[in-house]
Amino acid sequence: MENTTYIGLSRQLGLRRAMDAVAHNIANANTPGFKAERLVFREYLANPESRDELSFVQDVGMARDLTNGPLTTTGNDFDVAITEQAGYFVIDTPLGERYSRHGRFQLDADGQLVTGNGYPVQGQNGPITINSDDGRISIASDGTISNDQGVIGKLRVVDFEDPQLLRKAANGLFSAPPEAEAQDVGTPSLAQGMIEESNVQPVLELTRMMQINRTHESVTRFLKSEDDRIKDMIDKLARQGQA
Repeated sequence: MENTTYIGLSRQLGLRRAMDAVAHNIANANTPGFKAERLVFREYLANPESRDELSFVQDVGMARDLTNGPLTTTGNDFDVAITEQAGYFVIDTPLGERYSRHGRFQLDADGQLVTGNGYPVQGQNGPITINSDDGRISIASDGTISNDQGVIGKLRVVDFEDPQLLRKAANGLFSAPPEAEAQDVGTPSLAQGMIEESNVQPVLELTRMMQINRTHESVTRFLKSEDDRIKDMIDKLARQGQA
């Protein structure tokens, strides 16, 4: 197989992974707190020290769009949105601390504030327990939770020097590698009774999908043309050998 074919195939593989990322974004267009992702490509030079440099396409990772999604008013006292780009709620899971922008919380049978999957939401002093009989819950913009009896606790909100290092985990959560240290946000900006929606723009994603598809078709035509050229060359050489 010639080098031009290898290069064309490397482009097709990259486009396939880009299409997977776009499809994943579209599938999560209605998932609260979801952040759109983009595949990052770069040129990869094979044999850079020789005269036969080959330029391949290489995907080096996934970049997450960290811009805020639109806020939707729900009226639910236990729904909380982070209104700034920075910040994540801290969730306690059986696998350790996880992080999320999805602030749709509820009370479990023991009155503990948990996620929809039943994982405890962390406050500044650990899990938060609320007696629903003590009056309506109020959550201030800094995360302080109170009712008619006074202050109950304060939601813990953290951020990271480089949020792109966060890794996707199960149930829409993120995990942090050892090099990404969580730092408490001193004065977070929260809104009670609201949810941050996905920042995916479906029309934009569909446009990207069509662009990827057109590019894939173009590369396919190139590879077919190259294959026809090689077959024609072999056929001519064969005829010359028989002459």
